[in-house]
Formats: sequence, structure tokens, C-alpha cells
Amino acid sequence: MNKDYKQWLSKGWVFFAAAVLFLWAKTYYALQTAFTLDIENGVQQFILVITPISSILFFLGLSFFFSPKRRNKAFMTIYFIMSFVLYANVVYYRFFNDFITLPVLMQYKNFGDLGGSAKALTHPMDVLYWLDTVILVAWLVFKKIRPTMEFRKRTVAMIFATVLGFAAVNLSLAEVERPQLLVRTFDRAKLVKLLGIYNYHIYDSVMTAKTSSRRVFADSNELSEILNYVNSQQGKMGVHGKYFGKAKGKNVVLVSLESTQNFVINRKLHGQEITPFLNDLADDSFYFDNFYHNTGQGKTSDAEFLIDNSLYGLPRGAVYTTNANNEYNATPEIVKDHGYTPVSLHGNHASFWNRDVMYQSLGYDHFYSKDSYNVTDENSVNYGLKDIPFFEQSMPIVKNLDKPYYAKFITMTNHYPYITNDKSMEMIDPADTGDGSVDRYFQTVRYEDESIKKFFQLMKENGEYKDTIFVLYGDHYGISENHNRAMSEILGKEIRPFEHVQLQKVPLIIHIPGMKGKTMDTVGGEIDLKPTILHLLGIDEKNDVQFGTDLFAKNRESATIFRDGSMVTDKYVYAAEGNKCYDKSSGEEIDMKTCAPLKDKADKELQYSDKVVYGDLLRFLDSEQKENQDKKDTEASQ
Repeated sequence: MNKDYKQWLSKGWVFFAAAVLFLWAKTYYALQTAFTLDIENGVQQFILVITPISSILFFLGLSFFFSPKRRNKAFMTIYFIMSFVLYANVVYYRFFNDFITLPVLMQYKNFGDLGGSAKALTHPMDVLYWLDTVILVAWLVFKKIRPTMEFRKRTVAMIFATVLGFAAVNLSLAEVERPQLLVRTFDRAKLVKLLGIYNYHIYDSVMTAKTSSRRVFADSNELSEILNYVNSQQGKMGVHGKYFGKAKGKNVVLVSLESTQNFVINRKLHGQEITPFLNDLADDSFYFDNFYHNTGQGKTSDAEFLIDNSLYGLPRGAVYTTNANNEYNATPEIVKDHGYTPVSLHGNHASFWNRDVMYQSLGYDHFYSKDSYNVTDENSVNYGLKDIPFFEQSMPIVKNLDKPYYAKFITMTNHYPYITNDKSMEMIDPADTGDGSVDRYFQTVRYEDESIKKFFQLMKENGEYKDTIFVLYGDHYGISENHNRAMSEILGKEIRPFEHVQLQKVPLIIHIPGMKGKTMDTVGGEIDLKPTILHLLGIDEKNDVQFGTDLFAKNRESATIFRDGSMVTDKYVYAAEGNKCYDKSSGEEIDMKTCAPLKDKADKELQYSDKVVYGDLLRFLDSEQKENQDKKDTEASQ
């Protein structure tokens, strides 16, 4: 290496410029290849090119304010953090089809248990996301060409002037493409497309700080408005349905069917039923074939939250980790007041999804987690205990519970990346789409089905079956939009926004021994399970904040709202993705004006639910109930 070249490489501005170019190149590469951003025109393509520049210059430029001795270390630390943020979003997006939020990062206790999921989400070519970091580190440690970045006011001023220039152009173009972008959208993909991945995280941090302050400024007047809304919705149904109190005094068993979507029910693969036991059980139960999950980023924990509270999860992060210490009026607490023993059983760590803390707030008497089971390498896979040994080892616990009990069982073998670790689990051949996740999915669903069959056998053998009602529900989707090509092969049709909404159906089977069931076509969601279960038990919670309605009620509105603002009724489908409206029976796209009222209702209800959670408004419920009772007493005396 000649002397002039060494001198050039040792210049600080050369090193800084190279680092900016490296980071911009891999960020642009990720935006183009790792995420589905739906670039619609040349302006959006130009925005995608310039969005990383302002944030890269800003953050790397901060290193100049460190002392000369620490400047290079500070620079590489910032560079590594930005690289890590980018790569973390790439990996997260591969499964969740979404971007990381700050509340999601608060779920750090979950990361140590990801195991095979994290491994399956990494690709060999991911080395490209770190090759530049290695080059820069080597550049800095090679003594003969080690660059020194000097703090010069003019240079630093030029860097930050460039930051302001690119940021202004970026925001101006983004505003043209999506007016009022920062106040009107919950679409993270659109934020990333128009602001860039790093600016999106700045925005997300500001929003997190803003929502954290909402509890401090909340008051009971907000609760009054929301109570008026939910009471008006409940009042439309009139009297209770004919199934009110039909299961009074019986044990309640909920079974969370991990990642189970409704399309597997009554479907065959290679000429074999995928879920033979659930198919037969559905025929002998109340089977809801228009039932949808309402979860967001909290996935399984969101499903639990929805079912126990009839409140929606949050638009960012998971209630279980961000608002676990709130006051709630959850089903476990309510049934406990009626003599029930509420427990939850799960063969994973107690801290996963912060359940050990959240369950106390919800009123569970006990949480039987991994420490309550004998978990070995042979009887576990992926996230923990396999479903069959989970149910087998749970039976002694169930036998010793004080009756009646409210027991929730959380399965997990059918979890991404859908792994089987012995041949006995493979009761059906995989699909042959060429997409490993989709192909293996049917094998773990089939195993899950066999585990439910075993569970029912054990309940009968142990004398627990006759006095128990069973509520089996799919907690959330298992196959994301990233696998639409393979799913198109399975379903035999293109996956449009309409089909995507329909794929959010999850099974709901309510089995009451001795009672003849039937297929129920009412449109509902997990938000409706709390009032449905309570009404079956003959429990009527007056003046409660719950957004769901009893699925058996005669005059209920046949509809449900998704966390992303989509809404489904018995006639129409509003897909928030693309802002499209469809006729539900034909699947044909129709004028958006038809779905405008659905969009407005979804936005309003989600905003009300968010106010309850962010503001911890249920802490005012007792005083609100007392005030309402005093008004009734005064009116009665007059």
C-alpha cells in the first residue's frame, strides 16, 4: 500500500463518508428487499432513497461531540446500534410482517425463550448486514491507517445543515404523499416507507412517551363517556339470549389453540383430515365459523387479554408488558366472586409475556407454569413442553382444584417455526408448496389436534368431563402475509386484501356436555368471549366496560373489529390495508362509501379501548358505579 493511499485512508472525513455510504447502502437494500412497502410511484421511490440520509448523518454526527480519545468508540457504538436496529426489524418482519415498536422491546424477557424461532428467521445472506461493521472496525484498529475524526465547527455545522435539508425535503414529500401523516396513521409500513426506518423509531419513541403520560392526566369523565357508549351498544340487544345461565355452576375450561387458523377445520391434505378430532368436536358443539382474532403485536397475550377483559390490545406493543399494573375487571376476578377457582396452565416460563405479573392484576389464583411440570429434552420442542405431555401432566393439577374452577390451558407446539423433533409427532405428511413454514404447519396442527383428543379422553377418565364446559379458540394467525404465495397454492386462489381478512378467522368451539350444538354463523371475535362465557354461567355484569357482546344474544350486531381498524360484518368487509370495501358473500370490491360507517365505528371503538388502557380508567370504575347507584336511589326516592 503506497504512502499517499495510506494517508488518504487515515483521514477522518474519508472514514466518516465511507461509514455513511455503507449504512445508507444496507438500509436502502433492506427497505427494498426485506420489507413489503408497496412503492406506488417515482416520488415514493425517491423518498425511499433519501429517507435514511438525514438520520444517519444526525446520529453518526453526534460522535463528534465526544472527546477525541472517545470519539472513535462513540462512533462505532452508534454505528453498531443503528445496524442492530435495522437488522432486528428485518428479522422481526420475516415472521410478524410488522416493525418493532418500543413497547415490543420492553418484552425483552421473551427473547431468551425464542430458541428455534429466532434461528429459523435468520438467513445465510444476513452476513451482509454486518460485513460493513467488520470492515470499519478493522479500519480503525489497523494502526498504520487508523483515521482520526477531528471536530471542526464548520464541518460539523455542514453535517447538521445537511441533516435539516434532507429532513425538510423528506417531510415535505411525505406530506404530499400522505397528508397529516404523523397524526392520522397507525400504519407502521406507511411510516417506514415515507419517513425511513430510523425516523420511524424516533416517531415511535415520541408516541411511547406521549401515551405513557396519558395515565397521569386521565380522569373519570373519560370513563363516563366510554360507559355511555358501551352501555348503548349492549342495550341494542335487549334481553338475554336463551342460553343465559345454561352452564351455571359448571367448571370452565379454556384451551388456547396456538396459531390455529380456521381454514384447517374440515380441510384435507393428501386425502387426510388435518384436524379429525376438532372436526368431530365441532359437529357436537357450538361451532362459530365466522369468528376472528382481534390481536395486534401482543399475539397470544393479546388474545388472553381480549378474552378476559373484552378490551382490545394496544396498537403498539402488548398490554401484558406495558400496562400490567393497571386496574382491570377481568373474568377471573368476576368468577372468583361467584365461587370459582381461576387458574392458568402453561408449560413455559412464568415470565414469558410478563404473565407472572399480569395474572395477578387479572385475578388468577394461581399460575401453573414450567416449574410445575417435568420438562425434559425428550418431551419438549421449540418453546417448551409438547402439548400431549402438557395435558397429561396437567390432569393431577386439575383433579386437585377446588370446584368449580375456571382453568385456561395454553398450548404451544403449533408455534412458528412449526417443528417436530420425533416421528411420532408427524401424523400427516407436510404440504409441498416449497415454503417450509407453511408445509410444516399442517404437521404441528395435526399434532395439536391429537393432543386435544387426548385431553378430552383424560377429562372423561378422571371424571371431570360432565360438569365442565369447554371453550377452544385459535389465538391468532399462524401464517402471515409473507407466505401468501404458498397459501395461494393451498387455497387455490390469489390472496387479495379480502382473502387476507378472511384468513384471520380462527376456530371457536364451545362444547357443553349433554347439550346439542350447532354451527353458528354470527360474525364475532375474541372481544366477545368474556360476555359470552359470563352469560352462559348466568353472570350479568352491569355497568362494566366491555366492547364485546354475547355471541348467543338474539339481537347482537353480527360484526367484529380488528386491531388494525378493519371490520367485518355479515354483509361487508372493510380492509384497512388498502382502504378497500368488499361484499362479504361474493368477495367483490364495492364502493368505499358503503364501508365508511364501519371504518368510523372501528376507529371510535379502538380509540375508546385505548383510552381505557392507556389512562388506566378502570381505577375510576367503583366511584363511577357508586355515583350511578346514588343517582338511581335518588330517582327512586322521588
